[in-house]
Amino acid sequence: MTVEVIPIPGLPEVAPGDDLPTLLIRGIERAGLVPQDGDVMVVTQKVVSKAEGRVVAEPPGGRAAVVEREAVRIVARRDDVVIAETRHGLVCANAGVDASNVREGFLTLLPEDPDSSAEGLRKAAAAHFGVRLAVVVTDTFGRAWRRGVVNVAIGAAGLPSVVDLRGTKDAGGRVLDATVVALADEIAAAGGLAMGKAEGVPMVLVRGVRADAAPAPARDLVRPPDEDLFRESPAQAIHARRSIRRFSSEPVPREALTEAVRGACTAPAPHHTRPWLFVMLERGPLRARLLAAMAKAWRADLTGDGTPDAVVRRRLDLSNALLAEAPILCVPCVRLRDAHAYPDPERSAAEREMFLLSGGAAIQNLMLALHAQALASCWVSSTLFCKEETREALGLEDEWIPLGSIAIGRPPREGPPPRPPLDVSELLRFDGP
Repeated sequence: MTVEVIPIPGLPEVAPGDDLPTLLIRGIERAGLVPQDGDVMVVTQKVVSKAEGRVVAEPPGGRAAVVEREAVRIVARRDDVVIAETRHGLVCANAGVDASNVREGFLTLLPEDPDSSAEGLRKAAAAHFGVRLAVVVTDTFGRAWRRGVVNVAIGAAGLPSVVDLRGTKDAGGRVLDATVVALADEIAAAGGLAMGKAEGVPMVLVRGVRADAAPAPARDLVRPPDEDLFRESPAQAIHARRSIRRFSSEPVPREALTEAVRGACTAPAPHHTRPWLFVMLERGPLRARLLAAMAKAWRADLTGDGTPDAVVRRRLDLSNALLAEAPILCVPCVRLRDAHAYPDPERSAAEREMFLLSGGAAIQNLMLALHAQALASCWVSSTLFCKEETREALGLEDEWIPLGSIAIGRPPREGPPPRPPLDVSELLRFDGP
């Protein structure tokens, strides 16, 4: 198979409101080209955005405010570099906000619907030339593990953006079980060879591409969140982790829990110890016995405080619903066996506090490690108020101190709402010049 990449030079500067299909068609004709069945028009995002009026003045403070507005999620941030997800599902630098090839003081934004833009161009060009055409709208993206940018497809029409080869055989007769080809991205990258940032060539024709599958838009290239192993940077994961109180019915693999405990055990602890225990309870008799013992203890404590019966029942129902319905209930514990005893009672008390604090750090690490594996969690105080009953129900030695309970499971499909902005001005103090 031979593939040709044919640049279309001489296109005029595009302005908001211009009839982009007509400009591109005239450019092809001026180049003396006759489109053929199966040709792909590869068009830069920049001219599509300009024609659709996706151009804004840069605010006095710079593009940061525009980036924040265009982003639905910050994936990573370091110094001035912001990697963000757009509402299209694209993950790219600065949410696609760009100052190149646009008038000084202005910024371009990504098209509202790049697939729809591609379809509009395809229909107009195919009707004019009377042949079967496809369109790919491109932008330049960086790549997580490699230097440099490459053209990728953000919009497509008239061709399959993704070609699934799983179940077919390779040249040696072996059945492929993981090969899914990003055809639209391959075409976009090929087109980029003839475009360039400074050549003034916003469109090329790619000829000779073989695409037998049904057409599909470029949005099919976006990896679903549940398949994304690198969804967040470590810093953003801390912000993104939320307490989830509803879970899906999907099982939680023990391997994921084991990996989370490994993460928990990196928490700081006094004297190079690991004074923790994590009891993981699946649904079953032991968990039922624990919840019953806890409910009995809570009821006695609340009633003894004079809390009205209706309030007692409501609190018990809410707590039991969360702890009973979660696929996994974890009871984290800490022990003070290795705490040093000192003649000074105050210093001995501080030593015990250090071990208790290490338990809190291990719990936080555990929940972050669960989040990193797309698992949800919610810590509740629960067992702190019925330590003896918890130890008895779980058959633990008296030295273990339960530190609450953690409900664990896969999050519901809709996921949690984004965390609201937090003003830390009253929680933070700087001292120094």
